[in-house]
Amino acid sequence: MKHEEAFYVGYVTKTRGLKGEVQVFFEFDEYEKLEFDVVFADMNGKLVPYFVADSKLQVNKTGYFNFDDVDHIDKAQPLLKKKLYLPIALMPERDESEFFYTDLKGFLAIDETLGELGEILEVNEYPQQFIAMVSYKGAEILFPLNEDFIVEIDDEEKILTLDLPEGLLDIYLVN
Repeated sequence: MKHEEAFYVGYVTKTRGLKGEVQVFFEFDEYEKLEFDVVFADMNGKLVPYFVADSKLQVNKTGYFNFDDVDHIDKAQPLLKKKLYLPIALMPERDESEFFYTDLKGFLAIDETLGELGEILEVNEYPQQFIAMVSYKGAEILFPLNEDFIVEIDDEEKILTLDLPEGLLDIYLVN
């Protein structure tokens, strides 16, 4: 399976006990709607399947998982901090009115002060916030996607209008 055929659900935070159980932190909002027969762990850029023997979802965006053939803490250690994915076919249907920050990939980012920044090449989700990446003046720049900086999202024209803090992009452009 390739990354384009999967969607990100969360990552392994720690091991639990001696029998190979791991704790997963979900960054996918509707994790309780997902089916966990097999998950794919990003191991050095390749998605490796892990078949789920048992899972217990918690209300705090975590879950405990046992995988087939991972029956000891030593076998679970390589999974620590690894991102987990599911096939796109298993992504829950969503209402047309729902919009996520990850939908901004491909939008044109425009700052009210600096003007056109470029096309959003990537939107990454981190535990605290979403971060967008654009190529601006030959440099890859990152900026947070949050309500404080977003002025308007034009879904029809695929334009994101921003009011970024003064000096934010300077740290990327100083050479």
